[in-house]
Amino acid sequence: MDSRPPNLLLLLLTSLLHFWPCAGQRSSYIIDTVGLAILPSSTVESGTPVTIRCQVSVSYSNMPNLTHTFQLTRDDVPVYSSVTTQDSVIYELSPARAADSGNYECRVTVKDKSKSTFSQKLDVTELFSKPRLTVEPIDIFEGDRFKLTCSVSIYVPERINNDTMRFSIYKNNINLVNTETYINVAHPSKNGNYTCKAQASSLNHNFIKESPTVTVKAKVPASKPVLRVVGGTLVLGKLFQLLCHSDSGTLPITYTLYGPNKMFAVRRVSQPGEQAIFNSSAIYKNSDLNDFLCHAKNGHKTSITDPGQLLRSTSIIEPVSKPVLSVRPGMGDVSEGQDVTLVCSVQKGTLPISFTWYRKELKGALGNYTAKKLEGSHKIHNVRGEHQGQYYCVSTNPANETKESYTITIGVKMAGWKKGLIAAFCILLILALILVIGFKRRLLRFKRKTSGELSVKSASTKTERLSLTQAEVNEAANVTPGMMGKSVWSEHVSGSESEDQNSVTSPEKPEPQYTEVQTRQADPNKAPVKKGTETVYSEVRNSKQGVPEQADGQGSVEYAQLNHDTDHHSDHGNHGDHSAQDDHIDEIDGSVDNNTADQGE
Repeated sequence: MDSRPPNLLLLLLTSLLHFWPCAGQRSSYIIDTVGLAILPSSTVESGTPVTIRCQVSVSYSNMPNLTHTFQLTRDDVPVYSSVTTQDSVIYELSPARAADSGNYECRVTVKDKSKSTFSQKLDVTELFSKPRLTVEPIDIFEGDRFKLTCSVSIYVPERINNDTMRFSIYKNNINLVNTETYINVAHPSKNGNYTCKAQASSLNHNFIKESPTVTVKAKVPASKPVLRVVGGTLVLGKLFQLLCHSDSGTLPITYTLYGPNKMFAVRRVSQPGEQAIFNSSAIYKNSDLNDFLCHAKNGHKTSITDPGQLLRSTSIIEPVSKPVLSVRPGMGDVSEGQDVTLVCSVQKGTLPISFTWYRKELKGALGNYTAKKLEGSHKIHNVRGEHQGQYYCVSTNPANETKESYTITIGVKMAGWKKGLIAAFCILLILALILVIGFKRRLLRFKRKTSGELSVKSASTKTERLSLTQAEVNEAANVTPGMMGKSVWSEHVSGSESEDQNSVTSPEKPEPQYTEVQTRQADPNKAPVKKGTETVYSEVRNSKQGVPEQADGQGSVEYAQLNHDTDHHSDHGNHGDHSAQDDHIDEIDGSVDNNTADQGE
């Protein structure tokens, strides 16, 4: 029988027995203690070397070479850390300074476990304070003298005094002087970061302390400010803004604006890009700009604007005044055919000025004109009646203020030549009427003068006048002395031989016509005077020249009665009545003529 299998089995059993104890054991660890030690003491003088030691004790099994993480803090601020397999670490302060004073604590971490010590206070006593570098004056302007001073405070005078102190002043870590003061003139080349160091010796220790950094940068004084209108253009009578600015000067700069009517305003510019802009009320005269002044200040120095600078640098626009519209050649009505010029003018305003003319009865403008003077004109040629109406004009300029004039009324009257033509026509008409009237009057007088006897009008349309002359009347009065009066009447009979063939003969008997004639008293020397009346009958026949008279009663019979006054007057009175009687005879002639005309009609 083969013995190889039992040997193999034996080997396996032996291995199991060997590993069985190991499988029964477990690895573990415990942080027992963490300690903190400050050597040589928790209270030391400045400059003394100080050692701070942190130590840990860990119990473990089956865990060799454990890693420890140490962290040292001062006033809860980490100042040192280390990862090591050692059970302690050391933090050295060589030498210790006042800034190293504080509460220290050590914390140890092993894998997922940690433990801290109780805090311990380290008090480092200063022999002298940290040096302090000061500069005078506080505001340094270019060109000013400035002074740097390094100083310390000594806490342990029995060990350190001023005679043993040494000072050094540095600019940008370059030693300038080994004294406690430094004086120079401010200039851009002198700008930089300044520090100072104080060095002291005490027994076996040499102490050196450095001051905080002081930056010296000389300020640039604010240059002479410039005052200008925002936008560069000012319109009189409107609100505007002013900008005050210095081309150079260290910020912040304080700007103060003074203006008319006790104006006062302040602006402070602290950041680059900021501007000092002031709102101003309206002004109405160019000279008011001279009353504005601006002050710029960035420290103890103040700059002022130049007087008159604002006025010289500003474009001023004066709005136009209210325009006045006038008519040339003159106001009032205009004759037809004339040329009329409408003149629109203003008293003041910045050029150029735009003028526009309007007529209320029409839509749209009549014309527009831009002039480089204070007036403009619009011409209307050959004025007619349709041009009459109400006109006005509007003016404006770069101020963009529109002003309108008052309205004027233009009337168009008839042309002079038309008036003359009408007047000439009226005069000619009047002259024609006068001539016609004069001609009629002369014709009437002519008829009166040429008729020497009473006229009798026939029944036909053609009339013939038969007049009783003054001589016949006188003769009748003398022949019939004592007659009171004589009645004269005529009886018209239509004749068949009438020249007017168009007339129509009335079938009735024509009525007799009566005429009363007043005569003067008969002359008593010629015939005796008898009272009463005597009727005289006379027969008158109408006939044409060369035509025999007819005795058949177709003619006219005239009866006349002569009336004499019963009173007897003197010859002188008779002579006076003679002229009146002549006038009366003329009246008889006129009456007979009128009656004849009426009968003819």
